Amino acid sequence: MTYPMKSHDHLAQDPVMAELIERFGKLRLSSGSSEPYEALSEAVIYQQLNGKAASTILGRYMEQLGGGGLPTPKQVLNASDEALRAAGISRNKAAALRDIARHAQDGRLPTRAECAKLSDEALIERLTDIRGIGRWTVEMFLMFNLGRPDILPVDDLGVRKGYQAVKAASELPAPKALAETGRRWSPYRSLAALYLWRAADMTSEA
Repeated sequence: MTYPMKSHDHLAQDPVMAELIERFGKLRLSSGSSEPYEALSEAVIYQQLNGKAASTILGRYMEQLGGGGLPTPKQVLNASDEALRAAGISRNKAAALRDIARHAQDGRLPTRAECAKLSDEALIERLTDIRGIGRWTVEMFLMFNLGRPDILPVDDLGVRKGYQAVKAASELPAPKALAETGRRWSPYRSLAALYLWRAADMTSEA
């Protein structure tokens, strides 16, 4: 994701962001190009797993069900419970993957091109209708796949910890309060989130 130079100037008007920009420099967010079906399927597989374990399961899922590529919606819906378990997919994740496949097959899951025509909130509402897909997952998709510039995932622990760190606060900010604070960072709240994640990372490394 490429931000205009004015994005950092805008954020720097807020003392919290000004401190973080001075500390970390001019950060950039990169975004992918996956279709929603692919991105959400992978997100489900990665849920509640460390990166290495999830990558192994994703590879097995692709090899055993998709012949080396991500299984198509039809392949997922035709797969038996046993085949999914053999690939390392839990029962709950299998149900979520099948629901993603159903949405894709019947046209309820928008394509990437269709996503471009929908607002952030419209996409959040539409995609969270899928089993196993919550608001946070959609926010990550919006930020890191679609490159939406104005997303602030206030329920994300790292974002909250980052704000707590830079403010030297004794408690984590409540999501509602952080959302209110974050209004001043619009329309570059995705970039603000990146700075807060970096602040949280530095705190955990200290």
